[in-house]
This record gives sequence, C-alpha cells and structure tokens, in this order.
Amino acid sequence: MDRGPERAAAQSRQSNRAAGREPPAPADPDGHHAQHARPSDEDIALLDEHLRLIAGQADTVVGYFYAALFVEDPALRSLFPAAMDVQRDRLFRALTGAVRHIGNAETFVPMLRQLGRDHRKYGVRTEHYDTFGRALLTALATYGEDIWVPELEDAWRRAYHYMATTMVEGAQQAAVNQPAWWRGEIIAHERRAEDIAVLTVRTDHPYTYRAGQFASVETTFRPRTWRTYSMATGQSPDGLLEFHVRAVGAGFVSGPLVWRATVGDVLKIGAPMGELAIDKQSQRDVLCIGGGTGLAPIKALVDEMTRWNTARKVAIFFGARRSGDLYDMSSLHRMAAINPWLTVIPCVSEDDSFAGERGNLPDVVARHGRWSEHDVVVSGSPAMTRATLSRLRDLGVPDQRVSTDLAGSVHPATAHVIDLRRSRANRATSRRR
Repeated sequence: MDRGPERAAAQSRQSNRAAGREPPAPADPDGHHAQHARPSDEDIALLDEHLRLIAGQADTVVGYFYAALFVEDPALRSLFPAAMDVQRDRLFRALTGAVRHIGNAETFVPMLRQLGRDHRKYGVRTEHYDTFGRALLTALATYGEDIWVPELEDAWRRAYHYMATTMVEGAQQAAVNQPAWWRGEIIAHERRAEDIAVLTVRTDHPYTYRAGQFASVETTFRPRTWRTYSMATGQSPDGLLEFHVRAVGAGFVSGPLVWRATVGDVLKIGAPMGELAIDKQSQRDVLCIGGGTGLAPIKALVDEMTRWNTARKVAIFFGARRSGDLYDMSSLHRMAAINPWLTVIPCVSEDDSFAGERGNLPDVVARHGRWSEHDVVVSGSPAMTRATLSRLRDLGVPDQRVSTDLAGSVHPATAHVIDLRRSRANRATSRRR
C-alpha cells in the first residue's frame, strides 16, 4: 500500500500548525464570516502559471489529492461516485477555470455561491471544506516541489479561502428555504427516438426556477453520479418538470434514463442553475439556435415568452443529424400555430431525404439572414455552440447580444505571469551567497 498520501497529509498538518498557517475555517463557530478579499492580480498570475507548469501531471496530482483526502477522512469517500475517472478529469478543469475567472467578482462570486448551494446535494458540510483545502495543498506541494515557494503557497491559501468561504455562504443562505435536493417521480416517459426520451417529473416540494436553467439529476441506477439537464418548459402552475435526455455513449445517467427508466421511478434533482436568458427589456427580435437536446432550454424560454410577448418576432432554428432526431417538432408546431410571432425552422445535416433545410446548423442560420439586429440564444453541444458563435461573429452579431452557457474568457492577469522556476533558482543562488 502506498503510504505517501498519508505521510504527506500528516506532515502538512504538522508544519501548518507549527507555522500558524492552518487554512482558516470558512466560518467561525457562530456562523459569522471573516472578511475575505478577492485574490490580487499577482496571486492570480502565480496560480495560473503554476497550473500551466503542472498541467502535464494533472492526473497524478488529482489522484494524489483524492488519496490524501480519503486518508484524512475516509468517510468522505461515500460522497463520491464509485468510478472516479470523470471526477478526476473535472477537478483539474474546475481549478483552471476558477483561477481564470476568480478576478471577476461580479460573475465569479454568484457562481461560487451557486456551487455552494449545489454541493449540498452531495452531503458536503462546512467542516469538509478545511479537509478539502488541506488535501489540495498537500497534492500541489508534493508534485511541485521545485516551484513550491512560500509566495505560491500563500497565494493558494488565500484563493482557496476566498472560494471556500463564498461557497459556504451560498450553502448557508440556501439552507434557510431550500432542501439539499428534491425527490422527483417520473410520471411520463416518452421515447421520441432510438436514443432520446422526454421525461415529465413531479417533485415532492415546489421547485422554483427560471426558464433557461438546468438541474443536476441522479438516478437509482448509478448512485452518487449526477448529470445536468435543462428544464424544457417555463415554470408551470402544475409544478411539473420536463427533461429532454439523449443517451450519449455508455452514459451512466443518460443511458438508464432513456432505456431503463419507467413511470414511477424516483430521481434526485439538484437546485436549478444557469444564466441562459432572453432580455425582457430589449425591443429586438429574437433568434434561437438549438442543436439536438439543446432545444430544451430554448423551448422553455419561448414557452415563457408566450406569457408576455406580443410584438417581438422569434425564430427557432432546430438542428439535428437526421430527420428522426427532430424529436419535438409537434410541440414546436403547436407553439407556432398559437403564437403568430413564432417561426420554427428545422434542419438536418446528414439526411438527403429530408424535404426541409439541409446543412450544418450555423450554415442554415446564415442563409436566412445576417441577424445583426437580433438578440440571440444558442444551445447545443460544445462543438456546435463554438461553430455557431464563430459564424454569428462573421455575420456581425455583437457578442453582448448572444446568450449561451459556454464560457471561455481568460483573466488578463494571466498574461503577466511570474516565472516560478526562475524565482526558485534565484532564491537558491541568494542563499548560497
């Protein structure tokens, strides 16, 4: 048995206590939070450069983190899925994304608070954040000894405390009036295509969300494994939720939801998340572009518009590979028949027998206009979304008029990185002198 994580975790705790550098608790015993300032641009630059330098060892670092975490508190293993491969991949990407956005408090703080609210469904408690922090610093220090200088360690401590404290705030705020998760019973299950199902779910408590948001879902077929799906209607008086699910490969959640789930099965549903929206204050017409089950949030947004819109024209472009994958056309046609301001344009990319529009979705959209005076909503796979955003820029659509959940911005501080290896070498040279 590899005792490395156990020794490293113990040594880290001892050295931290001796130096008075134990990671501060996210909250004091009375639940009051200390002031936690946003990390400086210098800290952000250090962290970004550090992650760049260890990117080649990401799998090893993350594996060591989880080993150190479970050695210190074995009970935490029960919060995670049996198969950790996906979890490991996500953690390093999450760290990289957090560092790149940590300087933008206007968007990053609400996101962290939402994450804190969402993590309640895993069983994460306030005291767990200190354990996570110690394991993270242990792993980073173990696999970056040649660049682990005091300035870098302090930067990580400050950044982690800022993020953990903000997440705890979000969790505590949500605990006042929200359950950690909702129990949802499937009351209808329709197979719309070989690999697509539409589920109607009734929750045990009122589930309040905004059109365009999504929820994480856990099934009894794969405990502790969650996947996100968008609600496909606006908030309805009957409180029912509609999810569009496509089985992707050997998907641990999507596959069972499409092929095995039946009426009466029970799901766990996390708190609603996401910022996809249509600006109600705008007077511009709206262009909606949905690929595959990316149609779901668009349908929800337009469903909500039917309750207040009278003057703005809306065009929905719904794309799939084959005509059989245009799984919700009857519902879209009903919406268009009732609302004269709505136009629906289906298209396929790999079905020559289809009588309607054919071609890649961004190309079809471009054939129908320049759209530069429209508000735009884009939803679909990452590849489809990126291609569509690129085409919209070519058509002159300003980025600020496009709503999508895909994010790829980089904090400007990362352009002014500090060479940690040179810093370490200079320190060694200074000591020798």
